[in-house]
Amino acid sequence: MKAVMITFNQAHSEKMEFIFDQLEIRGYTWWNDVQGRGTETGEPRKGTHTWPEMNSAVMTIIHDERVDSLLESIRKLDEINKEVGVRAFVLNVEKTY
Repeated sequence: MKAVMITFNQAHSEKMEFIFDQLEIRGYTWWNDVQGRGTETGEPRKGTHTWPEMNSAVMTIIHDERVDSLLESIRKLDEINKEVGVRAFVLNVEKTY
C-alpha cells in the first residue's frame, strides 16, 4: 500500500475530485486552506492581501498498482497550467488498521 499526498492550488479542486472519481479512488482525506510555497518556482499561497491564493491537500491510501495511473493524471493536470501548481508525494504504508 502507498499513501499519496497531493498539494494543489484550490483552483484545481474540482479537477482533483474528477480525477479521484475517474480512477475510482473512493477513500481520501481532504484539507482546505493549506498554506505553503513550492520548492523551486512556486509562489506563496497564504490567503493574505499580498499572497491571496490558497492550497488544499488530499491524501489517499491505495494499492501499489494504482499509483502510476494517479501520478500520470496529476502530471497531466500540472501540464495544463504549471503556474497554478499541483504536486504529489508517494510514501510507503507499513501497516493499517
